[in-house]
Amino acid sequence: MSATPIRVVLADDEHLVRTALRAIVGAEPGLEVVGEATTGAEAVSLVRALRPDVVLMDVRMPEVDGIRATERIMAGMPDPPRVIVVTTFENDSYVYDALRAGACGFLLKRAGADELVQAIRLVATSDSLLFPSALRALAAAHGRGAARDDEAARLRQRLSEREAEVLRLMTAGLSNAEIAERMTVGPATVKTHVAGVLAKLGVRDRTQAVIAAYESGFVSPR
Repeated sequence: MSATPIRVVLADDEHLVRTALRAIVGAEPGLEVVGEATTGAEAVSLVRALRPDVVLMDVRMPEVDGIRATERIMAGMPDPPRVIVVTTFENDSYVYDALRAGACGFLLKRAGADELVQAIRLVATSDSLLFPSALRALAAAHGRGAARDDEAARLRQRLSEREAEVLRLMTAGLSNAEIAERMTVGPATVKTHVAGVLAKLGVRDRTQAVIAAYESGFVSPR
């Protein structure tokens, strides 16, 4: 385990929720709570000042909600933290909007301590998607509707054959190591292809690339 802890900011307007999250995260070796916010606006200010690695962001907060806060964090920082949306309802359009705004995954408030800790470590240190099947379900329920054939065609034209294959495997939730094994290439080659996909799609991370793949019709979430 790295000697440098994963630094976490908590953003939730409910005191009891923050207390529970702080107790779970603070008790875990290698994780550190560095700040707490009660509104989205406070969360944006704290993130800019503290530069955490991960933000646990309530999707529904007063003044500025988690969606707008995530947008501001992503737009206002050159190397933004990983944002995990924390929500009461799994199949929520607010959650999908937050993912589109730049969040890398979501957790239910009823999630267990082990699941919470695993999610924080995964998004901070891994190249895997957080709950790919849930992301697919959200895209099916709350995506922009039926994609046109020309949208999928334009996306394909931007990608090389190898990059297109990598994107398909990314939508299935495979990590770089798993993609390398499936394609029988080296991990460094996959990393290069993933970087190419992100650059050509104009997105920050693989969650945003997968959403673009679903919404363009490049792959179907259904």
